Amino acid sequence: MTATLPYLDEADVFGLVPFADAVAALAKALSGGLDPQASLQRSIHDVEHGQLLLMPAETATAMGVKLSTVAPGNSGRGLPRVQALYVLYDRVTLTPVALLDGTALTTLRTPAVSAVAVDHLAPPGARHLVVFGSGPQAWGHVEALRAVRPLSDVTVVGRDPDRAAALVARVRDSGLDARVGSHDDVADADVVVCATTARQPLFDGRRLRPGSCAVAVGSHEPDARELDDVTIGAAERVVVESRGVALREAGDIIQAVRAGVVAEDSLIELRDAVHLAPTTGSSVFKSVGMGWQDLVVADLAHQRWTERGHA
Repeated sequence: MTATLPYLDEADVFGLVPFADAVAALAKALSGGLDPQASLQRSIHDVEHGQLLLMPAETATAMGVKLSTVAPGNSGRGLPRVQALYVLYDRVTLTPVALLDGTALTTLRTPAVSAVAVDHLAPPGARHLVVFGSGPQAWGHVEALRAVRPLSDVTVVGRDPDRAAALVARVRDSGLDARVGSHDDVADADVVVCATTARQPLFDGRRLRPGSCAVAVGSHEPDARELDDVTIGAAERVVVESRGVALREAGDIIQAVRAGVVAEDSLIELRDAVHLAPTTGSSVFKSVGMGWQDLVVADLAHQRWTERGHA
């Protein structure tokens, strides 16, 4: 191991792997045989002021682990709620080869995974996106989803008016029409993204337009959810990254199964969803985040960093 490992910061991560490239890399990994169900499991540890998450992963080309923390009190300190560091290893020698900004990886790979699902679930002409949340994940989903659908209108629904307005301004600067809205705007949405810290459903699923696609990425705990039973129960297709992981960690799914609105064996895994024929029915994608997603993007970033002569 070298004395000093290269560190790829936020600018490096986003500069080396644009959202569209992250979407393509994740889709390629799934179509190439990667099985999320067989992936190494995340471990979650409660600590005094939040949680410590360890997310290991191995693919055919690399190995790595994300060390992540969740500190709910950080919002009042002006600090990110989620922070992370990624350690990338040589798969054969198990030697550390690079460190990466894990927070940037999370901001990049989570929307990219959603975009992989949306590309096979949402109407081909989807233009109106309603996004709940106003943080990095909300912005990231706008950028990732516009890589797979012809988005033209974005409605932001957020608890903090100033942050919601700031995201609207950023989206407008990127060339899309955008405005601040409310939960009622889901009635006119083609795609609804929930990227919040909510522990209860964010909107009434009865208001969703038939044929829409709802995405929830905000939680990985059995007692937290962003989507109600109506939204999940009305969906023709409910897609998860891994059935086993969803039934352990995805509160939206766990609670809907308990309520009897969706059956465990009806859940579609993402690697199978990429082979589905288009549908006009409503759909749901619930993501809790998995280590293989970070690794695929981290490995690509490191490969490109090396190709550019930094090795």
